[in-house]
Amino acid sequence: MKIQERGVRRSMRMESRTDGRIDARRKSRRGRGPWAALVMLAAALGWAPGALATVMISEIFYDAEGSDDGHVFVELAGPPGTLLDGWQVEGVNGFDGGVGPVIMLSGSIPASGLFVLADRTGGGSVFVPGADLVANFDFQNGPDSIVLRDEFGVVDAVGYGSFTSAHFFAGEGNPASDPPGGSSVARWFADVDTGDNAMDFHVLGEPTPGSADFLAVPEPGTGVLLGAALCGLASLRRRALGRRRHGQSRACGSPVREEAPSLGMLQ
Repeated sequence: MKIQERGVRRSMRMESRTDGRIDARRKSRRGRGPWAALVMLAAALGWAPGALATVMISEIFYDAEGSDDGHVFVELAGPPGTLLDGWQVEGVNGFDGGVGPVIMLSGSIPASGLFVLADRTGGGSVFVPGADLVANFDFQNGPDSIVLRDEFGVVDAVGYGSFTSAHFFAGEGNPASDPPGGSSVARWFADVDTGDNAMDFHVLGEPTPGSADFLAVPEPGTGVLLGAALCGLASLRRRALGRRRHGQSRACGSPVREEAPSLGMLQ
């Protein structure tokens, strides 16, 4: 079944399609909830790069609601103008570590900072809007991994699904979730990599090729970002503790008499 009303774009590369397959609409990955505050906090504490200095895998879609043919895509985020000639995207089988498919990349990352590699059908049709490069490929459902390489070695890697000690994990840290059909896995922020797929990625009910939120962490003064992250953590802690005596939740920035939240309290 073809993806309906997917391929949301916020970049200048937004294109309209008239074949009725996809209704491209403007949509962001906002409304992420308090968990994103942990990623923000990690960035503020220096666990992630302050700005997008390398190319990352930012979104993966491999299981459509119906046939995958022509719907699969991998979105990369990186500095505009980065040449991808000679780079490659690899699938890694979670059961035996076998590599495949291998897709050779070409071209460069556009001004939006997002590069979309899309699958095409045997007949040449592509149902992913605004693709920067098309090839004939597909990835397996998890547990599996997808690896991005340049001429020097691995640049980024994402493992997804439930791995056991008998499986081969080629991602970073802990694996991301294996989303249901019609959903993708995407970074909370396209330019933040904590080195842990489980923390960096979440499931998107509606894939968004060519659209992503960026969090450029300022190097000189991370206090504002740190405060915003702690505010999110405080909100998460209040939810975990339940409503207070009057059932009121305090807005961020208002006086709070309870002690400051810590990461240990979230466990």
